[in-house]
Amino acid sequence: MASSTEARTLVEVLENGAADHPALVSPDGPTITYDSLRKQVARLMGQLKSFGIRREDRVAIVLPNGLEVIASFLAVTGVATAAPLNAAYKPDEFEFYLDDTNAKAVITGPDAGQEAVDAAPKGAIHIVVSMDDDGEINFSGPSGATPSTDADLGADDVALVLHTSGTTSRPKRVPLTHKNLTTSLRNVAATYSLNEDDVSLCIMPLFHVHGLVASTLSTFFSGGTVVVPPRFNPMNFWPVVKDHGVTWYSAVPSIHQALLTRARSGKPDVPETLRFIRSCSASLPPIVMDELESQFGVPVVEAYGMTEAAHQMSSNPLPPGNRLPGAVGPGTGVEVAIMDEEGTLLVVGERGEVVIKGDNVITGYENNPEANATSFTNGWFRTGDEGVMDANGFLALTGRLKEMINRSGEKISPREIDEVLMDHPAVGEAVAFGVAHRIHGEEAAAAVVLTGEVTTEELIAFCKEKLADFKVPRTIHVMEEIPRGPTGKISRRFLTESFSKG
Repeated sequence: MASSTEARTLVEVLENGAADHPALVSPDGPTITYDSLRKQVARLMGQLKSFGIRREDRVAIVLPNGLEVIASFLAVTGVATAAPLNAAYKPDEFEFYLDDTNAKAVITGPDAGQEAVDAAPKGAIHIVVSMDDDGEINFSGPSGATPSTDADLGADDVALVLHTSGTTSRPKRVPLTHKNLTTSLRNVAATYSLNEDDVSLCIMPLFHVHGLVASTLSTFFSGGTVVVPPRFNPMNFWPVVKDHGVTWYSAVPSIHQALLTRARSGKPDVPETLRFIRSCSASLPPIVMDELESQFGVPVVEAYGMTEAAHQMSSNPLPPGNRLPGAVGPGTGVEVAIMDEEGTLLVVGERGEVVIKGDNVITGYENNPEANATSFTNGWFRTGDEGVMDANGFLALTGRLKEMINRSGEKISPREIDEVLMDHPAVGEAVAFGVAHRIHGEEAAAAVVLTGEVTTEELIAFCKEKLADFKVPRTIHVMEEIPRGPTGKISRRFLTESFSKG
């Protein structure tokens, strides 16, 4: 078994697991050992090359959670760049993301994903992944292609490209190198002292860094086991935890709250194997943290992450370290500071923008000089979050300078909703914004000025045709005019405050 400090790429990370130790487990399905996973990923890499996939290509992956998506992702990162997408996207969304990444191929399951295939750029290859009852995973694709003879990817090559939502533009492309990702894996594993005896339950989507990096790849980095159900189900959550000896899981607050709702009507049988619960991707209210610890009897640690940092930037420590409710802990192998608008670093107790620096952080967005000019200052990446540091280096987030909507950890671009609403012939102006929500933290809403006859129900239905369900505004307000500030600029924050009060 290789030392975990030696892994330079995601494929090399698999060397950290003992040959006969379980790497992946599907509840009520097959188990794949590290030896089998290594061999299967190597074979899948060869199949991708036989389809003509080259190192500069982008390969979209449109699959639900499961063993297939993890093996497919690892294989793609060995020979090209992976671009996992939400299978719930609508055709217009698939078309944008696939075109923006210039996808050379689209990987889907045998019975789903046709909308993505239809939306792919002309000439894109369709690759189908399948798994038999023994956990053997295979790709099927076009025959007759000229096989690639390119060398496998290295530490400085882009392993993963994701999109992050912006408030003033369409989503930005975030290129994460193998070095970015392996650095983050090392940080996460060190933060929670992960080892080969740990069993992670992955209930977060594997098209985001939370599920990919925290739940899955960090566990591989430590040589542990990942249990991957097809989706989060509060009804059978604790039986799965017990049956597979799960030692930790990571989730967004809405999932924690769903588990608490069930626990209030009957305390679950929490197995002794569970040693901690992690929360990330949205703010965890201190009262929820307290109830989680009371109901489930293990420490709860809140972390802070974002796509541009290959996920984790800071975290509250496990006992005997101090867990501070309402804070997201000190930096975890990442430099974290507070900066003012002019680029001056602030002292303890002063509020400003959270900035970060480290080998896990991207050096720039792809083909977006405007975003890069505003996002980087003196080598620091500006997160767009407002915060304050205490004397012990603990970070507390106090607000958001950017206006993204954060629904259960899903970041939604208000501009994207604006553009969909503006496509309706009866809408003259449209502004989307976030409003507080008891379960999801925030929910999308919108205000519109009409130029024709249409109901808000019809506008919501129109949005459902164009947007994934989590992006659809649940409430649309019809106004005579959109309120503006002294300079004529629309303030989404003002709308958020106004309608949250109502």
